[in-house]
Amino acid sequence: MNKEEQVIVRFRDLYNKMVWLNKDKMEDSLKGYKSSEVHCIEYIEKNVESNVTKLAESFYMTRGAISKLTKKLIQKGLINSYQKSDNKKEIYFSLTEQGKAIYKIHEDLHKEFQERDKAIFEQVTEEQFDSMLSFMEKYSRHLDTEIEKLGIDMKSE
Repeated sequence: MNKEEQVIVRFRDLYNKMVWLNKDKMEDSLKGYKSSEVHCIEYIEKNVESNVTKLAESFYMTRGAISKLTKKLIQKGLINSYQKSDNKKEIYFSLTEQGKAIYKIHEDLHKEFQERDKAIFEQVTEEQFDSMLSFMEKYSRHLDTEIEKLGIDMKSE
């Protein structure tokens, strides 16, 4: 296996280990909520003026799928929809108190996992971080270009 293949395999393996390690605690703490719902709540909390288009772009989902997801979150009492007085066409989302409680649980879990993994990150130098981040950014831009080549417009799907 060449180094390129090793990087891909190790990225996938690393991601799968993180998901597996965090899964039980996440599911126990956030019972009754799907991962996509929790991550939608997280996005809305962290990004002002969240709307269907921004959510679709962020999650690489269609606007139709995001509309279904946000309707479900509204029905569960986790988010509100609103319009601005100067733009009655666009619908934006904000968290309800219940949504903020779910967000807080999720954030606390991430902090707990970060604390668990702190020992390894403390060993990484600034140069190593910069190198890893640079590689991930280049790879991400490459994948964006490949998505564009397929003629996929995440906004209109």
